[in-house]
Amino acid sequence: MWQQEFLWFFTIFHHEFRKNNPIAFEVLMVLAVAHVFGFYNPKQLADFLEVPHQQFYTALKDWSVYHVKKMLLRFMVKQAAEKLKPVMSKSAATRSRAGTTLSIDNSVMDRFGKLLRCTWSWYSGRYHKVIRGQDLLGVVLTIHHIALPLHLLFCPKQGRYHTTKADLLIFMLTQLKTAFLCEGIDITQLPLTMDSAYVSQELRERLHQLGFRQIIIAGKGNYVFTIDDKKQDALTWKKELTLASPKWGINVPSCRLWGSSPTFGLLLLFFFRKSTTRSYYLMNFSQDSLRGAEIWHIWKQHHVVECFWKIMKSIFQIRSMHLQGDGLYTALLIKVFAYLLALRLQAQGVFSKLTLTEIMRKLRREEDLRDFLATHFHAPFSIA
Repeated sequence: MWQQEFLWFFTIFHHEFRKNNPIAFEVLMVLAVAHVFGFYNPKQLADFLEVPHQQFYTALKDWSVYHVKKMLLRFMVKQAAEKLKPVMSKSAATRSRAGTTLSIDNSVMDRFGKLLRCTWSWYSGRYHKVIRGQDLLGVVLTIHHIALPLHLLFCPKQGRYHTTKADLLIFMLTQLKTAFLCEGIDITQLPLTMDSAYVSQELRERLHQLGFRQIIIAGKGNYVFTIDDKKQDALTWKKELTLASPKWGINVPSCRLWGSSPTFGLLLLFFFRKSTTRSYYLMNFSQDSLRGAEIWHIWKQHHVVECFWKIMKSIFQIRSMHLQGDGLYTALLIKVFAYLLALRLQAQGVFSKLTLTEIMRKLRREEDLRDFLATHFHAPFSIA
């Protein structure tokens, strides 16, 4: 059964990229499938198969960064469109119950190699300090409590021609809007969630111009708001405001009120407490006023993108593949292939109650990677 899900990738490939090198694509798929069996980079797999690892690297170099990025985006959109089409044809209430949101977040992978592209000094939320690494900006679709990556882009290092993350985000959302329209889906109907690392009034207006109506953003403690003619920073407001007990649709103590910001003007604020000691707040950048229950329901999905980064780092070990130059996108493509394949397996009845780690352990116990590769791949990579 799991081999059928594997063939899904080949079906899309032959439809979308018929003119490209099939052997080079097979190498991508071999390396992606190998993740399920615990081989996370070409060298590990080559050592297991007892073949020269240069054979894999040579084939991977046949892809231009343009085709890799195009394939990466196309595969992610195709996968998401399968899940979205049945939901988007239903009412707004059904879409809300499915937990459909576009979550925007970035993650830093610590790197030290000087030949690796996009390696620079970035602030890491995991380490709570500036580290040297690669900053990956992602747009992730959350639906039915799972994360489907839609667009992933490495942020270039700061330099002479500086491009802000806000510019990159608008570029990514514009590409996604066009790609999903080709699938008959208008993603501007979905709410956006993001943190406030690079938010501004200009970004708010540009998102509205793209057509996004519901935008929920986590606020910073140093933002200043005027509430009831009293002006002070958000950190102070979080300590002074009295939060109401959990109510219908909101399972945490909360408070919804209007505030005025020197930067953003008049906007709706939603303060809440997730634990006995920590309080947070959200800013409603939507074009419409939202109830507290609506704001909270939208934001509850945002933690799924954090789970996605953890899966990519811990289970699929995204740091383990060190392809130089533009090869970083080839490595990302392979990791995303592995992640999507694992999600498709998890949707099958026999695997539905297992975690991704349990699925990988089960396949390692019951399947033989050598036999699978000998059955499904051509002579250059046959190990029979």
